[in-house]
Amino acid sequence: MKHVTPALLLLPILAHAQAPADTTRLGEVVVTASKVEESILQSPVTVEKLNARQLRLTPAASFFDAIEHLKGVQMITPSLGFRVLNARGFSNTTNVRFAQLVDGIDNQAPHIGGPIGNVLGPSDLDIQAVELVPGTAAALYGLNAINGLANFSTRNPFRSPGLSVQQKTGVNHLNDPATGAHAFSETSVRYARVLGPKWAVKVNGTYLRGYDWIARDPTDINPNGNATTGLLGVDNPARDPVSSYGNESSNRSTLTLGGKSYQVARTGYREQDVTDYQLQTLKYDAALHYKLTDKTELAYTYRGANFDNVYQRSNRFRLDNYHLQQHALQLTGPVVQARAYFTQENTGRSYNLRSMAENLDRSFKPDARWNQDYTAAWNQAVADRQTVAQAHATARAAADAGRLQPGAPEFQQRLHELADINNWDQGAALRVQADLLHLEGQLNLGEALRRGGGKRLPAWTDVLLGLDHRTYFIQPDGNYFINPEAGEDPYSTLTYGKTGGFVQAGARLWQEKVRLTATLRADKNHYFSTRFNPRLTAVYSPIQRHNFRVSYQSGYRFPSLFEGFSNVNSGQVKRIGGLRVMSDGVFENSYLRSSIDAFNAAVTRGVNTGGLSRSQAISQNQGLLQKNPYTYLRPEHINSIELGYKAALLPGGRLLADVDFYSNTYRDFIAQVEAYVPLDATGQPLNAGSDLNAVATALSARAGQARYRLWTNSRSRVYNYGGSLGLRYEVAGGYLAGASATYARLRRTELGDGLEDGFNTPRWAANVSLGNENVVKNFGFGLNYRWQQRYYSQTFLVTGYVPAYGTLDAQLSYRLSEPNLRFKLGASNVLNHYYASYLGGPSVGGLYYLQVTYGL
Repeated sequence: MKHVTPALLLLPILAHAQAPADTTRLGEVVVTASKVEESILQSPVTVEKLNARQLRLTPAASFFDAIEHLKGVQMITPSLGFRVLNARGFSNTTNVRFAQLVDGIDNQAPHIGGPIGNVLGPSDLDIQAVELVPGTAAALYGLNAINGLANFSTRNPFRSPGLSVQQKTGVNHLNDPATGAHAFSETSVRYARVLGPKWAVKVNGTYLRGYDWIARDPTDINPNGNATTGLLGVDNPARDPVSSYGNESSNRSTLTLGGKSYQVARTGYREQDVTDYQLQTLKYDAALHYKLTDKTELAYTYRGANFDNVYQRSNRFRLDNYHLQQHALQLTGPVVQARAYFTQENTGRSYNLRSMAENLDRSFKPDARWNQDYTAAWNQAVADRQTVAQAHATARAAADAGRLQPGAPEFQQRLHELADINNWDQGAALRVQADLLHLEGQLNLGEALRRGGGKRLPAWTDVLLGLDHRTYFIQPDGNYFINPEAGEDPYSTLTYGKTGGFVQAGARLWQEKVRLTATLRADKNHYFSTRFNPRLTAVYSPIQRHNFRVSYQSGYRFPSLFEGFSNVNSGQVKRIGGLRVMSDGVFENSYLRSSIDAFNAAVTRGVNTGGLSRSQAISQNQGLLQKNPYTYLRPEHINSIELGYKAALLPGGRLLADVDFYSNTYRDFIAQVEAYVPLDATGQPLNAGSDLNAVATALSARAGQARYRLWTNSRSRVYNYGGSLGLRYEVAGGYLAGASATYARLRRTELGDGLEDGFNTPRWAANVSLGNENVVKNFGFGLNYRWQQRYYSQTFLVTGYVPAYGTLDAQLSYRLSEPNLRFKLGASNVLNHYYASYLGGPSVGGLYYLQVTYGL
């Protein structure tokens, strides 16, 4: 912890400064933790908040980036335009376990099951506050909130009318070995107007342009592919660099050359060869508000976004002319809240980078022809007395003769053609149209009875009721999705939904020093029986400034659309959803790819070094093959216990302290497994009772395998635990200092099978910040340093250690009261130390910007 100690030392040093009077934060409220307004000090679970002042002080390039500076938050960066929030472990590039809301409305891309950064969220001009709940919130929110959720509150036009304009101009990629410096620009406009005592409107627009971060990791994923022949490093003809595509396992062949077996991969292309890193986002929204009473409003909101950037799940994608739009109608009041929203998604001309690279190679020359040319050239090179390594290099050059070269007109033309072919065995197009319809209502029964007269609940009790329904609508494209239940019309609309509700009862006892709540949620999905999520919480406040909390809750997550229904041909591996309706029969008749790889490596070793014939090596090693032990999808589940303490300390409550500890138990992790079904000579599947030698012979050759990547559940029960400490200190003269440290630890049981999603979380992370809006004559500054420890990253793309890194963000600001102008000169990663937040991701450097804001 020597890296964290200097950050924490900052607070006692500042404590010697004289504190201003009346800096207490006792009145700060939150709503996300319990779905009712409550003091942040007395929240029954951990809640992190970014308020207006913190947002003004942040040196981050946007409010969304500033969330990374909150205690307990982990953020990874697949793209400059796409960052992923997570808390408390098990992070990945498409985090379907963490919900992201705008004014209580989910802003996910429906077919993905999670948001694409903040492309459908508010701008910096319209953000009011951010509340984030790390840890499961499924009892109240259902959905996919088993790792937590963030809610972005926007500015109400009744309370924040007027015109605001913001321009950010900047640069990134300084000293980047992969490219030169590139400009960055973001223009935002907000206009709100009160039309009378009942009506108000607001509109927002943001246009962003930049150049994305570049993924350029050269690490070989298959370093030992030819170890038995001594071909390692650059001499390995089956090299598979992380950020190069078209040379993965499905693009390799086993060639017999000079009496030995060699793994040989197609050449492939670098990521920067097959994507356009130009990034742009155009997002816009408009809202019409009608005030029914002083505290009750009805509002219609429309949001839309068109964007281009790089996105990642198991593979990386170029999102091109991707479109999201959302219509929302919501009623908010102290007694009743109701929401209805409809989200539409169109992936535009997006495409899969891996499929693009491998089909660029295959459209130039099919695998069989390429292998023939490679073999002939290798034999000739050996006859010319070249070494084995030299012969492989000569053979590759000969087989690649005439290959499409990046940047050439022919290359660009072929790339354009493949981007429009909606079959990943032949092209690369991502063509999905998906819709989401969500309806929900909430009744504060205690408040209603107290207002309605007659028989009332006691003043010390509260009852909250909620009900929601969600349906997804997918237009099958034949490659990414089909409708498995549509009979003769697999292209009819696929629907998938669930209905749920909750009841929450609370009591304030012992002169309101004890607050108890009990919540029970039930959710029903068409493919699964009803699941129940309970939550029990208690808060003890001996005095208002000191608050102790404890909670227990559980959560279920139903499979997302992609996990349940995917139907993707991808590089001669078919990725299929784990619901029985999609994968019936595959689980029972398949063998684990990991065991097939071990079997074929042993066969190759036996041929190359053991003096065996291929048939002898197959017979000798067939016992390595392992039947697929996994089966059809079940909902994922978590049990969580949390203890916490939050207090406003020192005179005036100027030191806010928050500490929490949690312990989670997961079962039935939804994850992927690769398993191959053996085929007979006619291409028909061999069933589970087939002779093992026939199975082994089939699986020893590519032609004898039907390859699948299946969504299933881990058989492990997994435990993780951790905690965090946060301090926020108000110092004399308007200074705000903060520090936090977060610890997260994974512990597997003896049943750990390695299939659970990677924990992908640093054990230690720390933040320290200092800022002041007016140090002298309207000049201010903000500093934030974040550090995280090295951690083990496990994804389908690559597995290994992510090095530790620290980043310093800084800003200088100046305010002119007339006209109302704010200037901010800032930088994220000001020292420009390039890092990757996860393996396989891009190298992230410094982003330097000048921001000018009018009217905010």
